[in-house]
Amino acid sequence: MTDADPRLTEMIAAAFAPSPPRRLGVAVSGGGDSVALLHLLVDWARGSGTALRAVTVDHGLRPEAALEAESVARACAELGIGHDVLRWTGWDGRGNLPDQARRARYRLMADWARVHDFADVALGHTADDQAETFLMRLARGSGVDGLAAMQPARRAEGVLWHRPLLTARRGALRLWLTARGIGWIEDPSNEDPAYDRVRVRQALAVLAPLGIGVEGLLATAERLRRASDALRHGARDLARSAVTGEGGGLVIDRAKLDAAPAELRDRLLAQALIWVSGADYRPRYQALAQVWAGIAEGKRTTLMGCLILPRKAALRVVREPAAAEAATEVAVGQIWDGRWQVTGPTEPEKKMTIRALGEMGLVQCPDWRAGGLPRPTVLSSPAVWQGTRLIAAPLAGKAEGWRAEPIKSEADFFNSIILH
Repeated sequence: MTDADPRLTEMIAAAFAPSPPRRLGVAVSGGGDSVALLHLLVDWARGSGTALRAVTVDHGLRPEAALEAESVARACAELGIGHDVLRWTGWDGRGNLPDQARRARYRLMADWARVHDFADVALGHTADDQAETFLMRLARGSGVDGLAAMQPARRAEGVLWHRPLLTARRGALRLWLTARGIGWIEDPSNEDPAYDRVRVRQALAVLAPLGIGVEGLLATAERLRRASDALRHGARDLARSAVTGEGGGLVIDRAKLDAAPAELRDRLLAQALIWVSGADYRPRYQALAQVWAGIAEGKRTTLMGCLILPRKAALRVVREPAAAEAATEVAVGQIWDGRWQVTGPTEPEKKMTIRALGEMGLVQCPDWRAGGLPRPTVLSSPAVWQGTRLIAAPLAGKAEGWRAEPIKSEADFFNSIILH
């Protein structure tokens, strides 16, 4: 054993204290970080009573990847734990490959976790990953949130993702593996300077003599994480005083919004766009700046499938009608557009569905103004259809016994500012 052994095992125990999960998934690529995590978790699970299952994502981008996944499967079999391989086939040769692969990896693993009834999944991120990510985001001009330290645990896509080795150094993990006679696979792309992360890793070695090393960057990232937490709470307090829900959209009091610091205004508007659109990520700074420019001129703007309607007293963020009409049509009883639950006098033989009201439906609702909702909100609201025949439009004065309820409340929006 090495001197790193007790520190690493303590990290694992602390990460899941005081109540270890009953079942835990662990992502294992075959590299040194994830292989060390796997073996550390196996040792820990024996005393905690936690059932483990491993997963490997094969992105299909390298011919060696399938063999590496098989190697992980053999290692898991020897350890007596289950293992699954998930394959991604979504790369079309366009866009940012590392970013698309990362998002796909999390989606696949979240689906896998739900299938196997895992609420928790462990990832092998290390202190070195933290420092490299900090520099990469610094190069992209990220703000406080982007530069803030990764969280040891974060909930996303219905899963609590744990990073129990977030303060461990990559070298310490490899020493621990070597001392135990455990092998791992080195991905050749980790030495390919075509990737940003590899160049950043090389730059860290150059910056170290200047005092810019992993430990210093981690300390800075942690201070920024604390600042980010404070700003999130400030934005939530602003939202509680200035925001109300309306027809699936949000209404923001202009006087309270304009009186707030610029950073809190940005956060509130960005989260409102995420909330209404159902997007996973906040808009880029330049895109948000263009929306603010439109608001200053009193012009309606669109972003992320949302329509932003500036008025003197209030700012409305509503679903863009075109985006709502593009949303998948669903059967009655299913969630529509990720936001609405529609209920009413269902008649199965009529094969009714839910889709946006749109212009074709609006002309059949002469009393749509009675509800006091803006026209774009009504156009993007859910309606009950039987083919091309409009059955009901609950938000457009044609309820016919049907109700349309947002699946998320104002309180959910306020809390999302903290959690997102």
